[in-house]
Amino acid sequence: MAIRERALQSRAFAALKDIYDNREGYLTDAKAKGRKVVGTLGCDVPDEILMAAGYLPIRLYADKDPDLRDANQYLEFSFDPVIRAQFQKIVDGTYYDLVDRIVISNSTDALIRIYFYLREVHHIEPEKKVPPVYFIDWLFTRTRMHQVRNEGTIKRFIEEVENWTGKALTDSEIRTASKVCNENRAALRSFSSLRKGENATVNSSEALVVIGSSLFMDRKEHTELVNQVIEDARSWEKLSGPKVYMTGSVQESTELYELVEASGGLIVSEDHDWGDRHMDRDVNTGLDPVRGIVDRYMLRMFSSKKAFVSQRVEALADAVEASGAEGVLFYLRIYEDSPSWDFPEQNKRLKAMGKKVIYIAKQGTDITGNAKLKADITAFISDMKGGC
Repeated sequence: MAIRERALQSRAFAALKDIYDNREGYLTDAKAKGRKVVGTLGCDVPDEILMAAGYLPIRLYADKDPDLRDANQYLEFSFDPVIRAQFQKIVDGTYYDLVDRIVISNSTDALIRIYFYLREVHHIEPEKKVPPVYFIDWLFTRTRMHQVRNEGTIKRFIEEVENWTGKALTDSEIRTASKVCNENRAALRSFSSLRKGENATVNSSEALVVIGSSLFMDRKEHTELVNQVIEDARSWEKLSGPKVYMTGSVQESTELYELVEASGGLIVSEDHDWGDRHMDRDVNTGLDPVRGIVDRYMLRMFSSKKAFVSQRVEALADAVEASGAEGVLFYLRIYEDSPSWDFPEQNKRLKAMGKKVIYIAKQGTDITGNAKLKADITAFISDMKGGC
């Protein structure tokens, strides 16, 4: 199914797809207009603070089939291939003229190690064109003691950003940026709702384009386009097919989603950070700005990388039930092991709920050319249809 002609007839959707497909083009234009840009790695970097300071936050991503000569020199082969490709783009100078700084959060253990590697590159090879890097070290346990510690972490981040700009950030500026992000998340939630339920008109590839494009452009501009797409999408033809919930590795492209759609299925939701988890929970602008931001990032949908197994079991069961999915696709890339620890208990719970489950692990970056992956997904969707 992939991206339909009906969707591309929407000028707003076509504009978002162009940005999704040509991420660095938008970034180059922004830099040419004098925008200061911060590249982020990890899903727990508060964009609100960067936006309050006048920066354009964009998500660093991996190229498809990159030359990994630098990554091979610096990194062990036990890194997830997407992390390796992201690292390559940083150390080979690709991002040097595109972003002014990089901020990394400890969203995964691999990203913690990437930060330390980049820090050493700065120390040992200062001539390499690697932007300055800052690290945000959250605590992910949800206790009052850790809440206080995280508020201190974000205050230090604010102070660091103030040092970059030479200007103090006011509470009003942070609240204003938070409202902009809240409005964007609200628009994305409204759009994502159009791929759920019996009257769904948006397929999963189209949803991923609209959600993912928000990671590479001005949020106000993105919100305006999303609201236009929502109006257009309400008149698109209704979709049918087995409804699938996707969990596991982040998907930076639509390839896996297109594979599910080609088999007749529809991914109606996911808990990775280029999908529904991205717009989960707003900042409470009625609180102290720091407290509101900490609450937003610490209390949203659980990540498999930073949660107990019992928490992940309940969170996934609730999310699957809320999405109306009939089956669950667990998809993990090679060397991305932490979500696999949750699977046995999650599988038991999902089977008890009557959900179909497929577990696909140790995957490389080739999706469209992977015949076994295609066969496995086709068989799974056929099973969901009742073997028809």
